[in-house]
Amino acid sequence: MSRTVDIPQELKTSLRKFRFARRDAGHAAIVIKINKQKLVMEEVEQFDDISIDDLAEELPENSPRYVVLSYELNHSDGRKSFPLVLINWAPISSEMGLLTLHASAFLDFQATADVSKVIEVRDGAEGFTKEFIDQKLLHG
Repeated sequence: MSRTVDIPQELKTSLRKFRFARRDAGHAAIVIKINKQKLVMEEVEQFDDISIDDLAEELPENSPRYVVLSYELNHSDGRKSFPLVLINWAPISSEMGLLTLHASAFLDFQATADVSKVIEVRDGAEGFTKEFIDQKLLHG
């Protein structure tokens, strides 16, 4: 299968370590971008125990990102779980060529990250809130 964007082995290793890290509180995230010139995915940063508001502030307003999020989800019966969620950060103000490249590589990244739950965020930080994620995860 031909790929539009390469996913280097070091990024695959980093994603694997992130997936299997034990967490018992808070949210954690790994942020990935596409280097348009090299057509390769690159890790931007990892965050441990970050609020959703702070994470939203860290993400660019005009550039798409893939965010693998370990999310602390509080259930109505008092249980806590930490599902992995792929945030497809694709602000509508992004350059069209970059959005197209981001979209074309999305399924390949999703398979590599091995995350089935996907939440798309198109309207930037205003649309990326704890309430929005809770609603998507708890109520589909």
